[in-house]
Amino acid sequence: MSTETGYRFNNFYELIADHGAKYRRKTALLVDDEKITYGDILKRADTLAAYLAAQGVQKGDKVALFLRNSPEFVYTIFALSKLGAVVVPVNTFLKEEELSYILEDSGSSVLITSMIHEKVVQASSAEALCRFIVWEGDTFEYREGNHYGFDEALSYPRRIHADTRGLDETAVIFYTSGTTGKPKGAMLSHKNIFSNAISGIKHINVKPKDRGIVFLPMFHSFTFSIGVMLPLYAGASIVLIQSIQPFSNIFRQTLMKRVTLFFGIPDVYSALAKAKLPWYFMWFNNLRAFISGAAPLQPKTLDAMAVKFKRAKLLEGYGLSEASPAVCINRLEKQKAGSVGTALEGYEIKVVDENLLELPKGEIGDIIVKGDNVMQGYLNRPEATAETVINGWLLTGDMGYIDEEGYLFIVDRKKDLIISKGINIYPREIEEVIDRFEGISASAVIGIADEKNGEIPVAYVELEEEAEGIDEAVLKGYLRAHLANFKIPKHVHVIEELPKNATGKVLKRVLKEKLKEEVL
Repeated sequence: MSTETGYRFNNFYELIADHGAKYRRKTALLVDDEKITYGDILKRADTLAAYLAAQGVQKGDKVALFLRNSPEFVYTIFALSKLGAVVVPVNTFLKEEELSYILEDSGSSVLITSMIHEKVVQASSAEALCRFIVWEGDTFEYREGNHYGFDEALSYPRRIHADTRGLDETAVIFYTSGTTGKPKGAMLSHKNIFSNAISGIKHINVKPKDRGIVFLPMFHSFTFSIGVMLPLYAGASIVLIQSIQPFSNIFRQTLMKRVTLFFGIPDVYSALAKAKLPWYFMWFNNLRAFISGAAPLQPKTLDAMAVKFKRAKLLEGYGLSEASPAVCINRLEKQKAGSVGTALEGYEIKVVDENLLELPKGEIGDIIVKGDNVMQGYLNRPEATAETVINGWLLTGDMGYIDEEGYLFIVDRKKDLIISKGINIYPREIEEVIDRFEGISASAVIGIADEKNGEIPVAYVELEEEAEGIDEAVLKGYLRAHLANFKIPKHVHVIEELPKNATGKVLKRVLKEKLKEEVL
């Protein structure tokens, strides 16, 4: 135990060993009709650790998880921690070349995956790069080579002693979404993840009686730290959804299993705000807080959710993988529309100029963060690390301002800033106005080179399902009533669907490439 540092546990395995004894019979995971206790997780993690050790997994090895949401994902986290191995969660939406890149870049020697991803795995370089592969899923059949089934692993008869890593040693490597260039592996320690869990528990007052729902991909840092590790650290329970189809099942599970904490992304809350939920859901649900991360919430979604759910608060937060990932979140007692809230306990947020000097309250500048959540660095990229973490401060790449009460407002990504005739234009400001226009579901504004102005804004819009189209002249008239003329997009392109990553963040790089192709 790490009482000297203020942390109860040195690593994930110490956490589950403690809870497996203390809450042995308490339900930790609810998966369909199955109830899995803390004692069950400990027992299965111990068995899996012994099996993996028998196959040669050692302290310091990196093990990639290309897994669907499943109890096996949870067992694996704790089993690898017992062995002192490093968890490398991989985005299951990636294609074979992208998977191969992460396996090679991370130096992962083992892959643990699901049968539903078999085609991608087989088409990748996984077999050549990894010593062996473990498959989760009922359809696994014995095959030649170093392929093993999860069922076989969980029936292994032996036990082993723990050979764990320390609080400040690397526990997880999350690959950034790669909105610019190749993804980089952000190395996070046990302390990084635990600091996020502990601060989050205090901020939203999580108790052992709480139940969170996890349907977002567990490979993502937001789900991993806030959706999974936070409730488990608190001794709470998780309702685990293995597939988001049908989407109505999420609401049914929320009601039937008495979920109190709902972890989602803006796209989910936008759908929830529009959904015609039955009266009994509205009357009997136990929800007390909706937590939103990964991308900005539209103001109209915030307003609609506040009208629809009187007892539960929608708390928008902000973070990034390099910060484990949570940095701040709105408070239960006070939410501010348009703000991502106040810093989690123990973290500092500053808004600075280009010389990293702090700016007065209300002034827009670069957002930097300091605290136990700041990553150890990027794997194999010392230069990128040195550019991103300076004197313990993480340069987020986001721009914003802090008000007098310490609430942070994100203005935009620094790389998305448009400079027209020397004037800064923040795409997010324009997007928020466009999104309020009738018939528009979502928008993205990008800057393109212009001989006369330097750059000009161009908008891409996604329409509501029932909308047949938009009149560009009417839209521009509406924008002129709310924005200065230099901010009005010179062109508006209607697109069937905005390109997004797994957590709903718009990939503006893809839109810029699309625009270049159209011009050529």
